Amino acid sequence: MTIKQLSVFIENKTGRINDVARILGEKGVNMNAFSLADATDFGILRMIVSDVNAAKEALREAGFAVMLTDVICLSCANRPGALSAILDILARKEIFIEYMYAFSEGELANVVIRPTDVEKCIETLKNSASDVVNFNTKY
Repeated sequence: MTIKQLSVFIENKTGRINDVARILGEKGVNMNAFSLADATDFGILRMIVSDVNAAKEALREAGFAVMLTDVICLSCANRPGALSAILDILARKEIFIEYMYAFSEGELANVVIRPTDVEKCIETLKNSASDVVNFNTKY
């Protein structure tokens, strides 16, 4: 039920995001989803990619610091209130979400969640929201 997310630490410098995209493109790795958060001197590029191992190896060879993290990717209806219903369930079980990002495809929204307790989050979603949420296994 979890998928691997790459976190790449990049300098806040023109062209560094493109360096990552170019390296992955040259290795035939597709970036299916990503989020970029910046700090003063560096940014964290979080990505769901088509080939985690190839991406990790290529980026490390190019000198990037790369970390793998287990995240949950789920799909819900792409309509007002659907995400809120899922987040309500998690809040009632006191599951804290460190960060999340999402993208939509027509009638579905795909949401990547990094909770502090991955197993408790999965169990809660399975038990409480089977009619609301589907786990996305295509990544």
